[in-house]
Amino acid sequence: MGIFELFILAVGLSMDAFAVSVCKGLSLGKIRFKHMAIAGLWFGGFQGLMPLIGYLLGNLFADKVTKYAHWIAFLLLCIIGGNMIREALSKEEDNTDASMDFKSMLLLAIATSIDALSVGVTFAFLKVNIIAAVLFIGAVTFVFSAVGVKIGSVFGEKYKSKAEITGGVILIVLAIKILLEGLGII
Repeated sequence: MGIFELFILAVGLSMDAFAVSVCKGLSLGKIRFKHMAIAGLWFGGFQGLMPLIGYLLGNLFADKVTKYAHWIAFLLLCIIGGNMIREALSKEEDNTDASMDFKSMLLLAIATSIDALSVGVTFAFLKVNIIAAVLFIGAVTFVFSAVGVKIGSVFGEKYKSKAEITGGVILIVLAIKILLEGLGII
């Protein structure tokens, strides 16, 4: 996986955290730099940690399923992307409050980074440089989350679902690319 693909993946993964950060910004009203940094650290930290955990778990059985790696990556990324799109189109209300305390942020950080755990498993199959990947994903998510808080305070709920749909589409396109490469088509 090259730097361009890793960047696209990082952007796709960060969209959940971005959407939640937009909601945080909306609920906070007037924000300070501290709010942006808190969101960035929580979401970026967990978005980087989860692929590492997934990678370590995936390495336990990667050698047994290497010839199917492109199919596994394809399925996992399509499921994650499809779920992001489904959630964005859902009429269900998100209840994001203004609290940025430890418990609230921990739960949101875990919830928005579960998909990155699955991506980490695919990294084990694709033999990705995991340290560079998790640092890159964490940094991209940090920036998107910090900016999301600011955007939320300025623009509100208007762009939340569009960000989630974009993230889902990005992950599905990346899944198709990985599958086609694994099949030798491209």
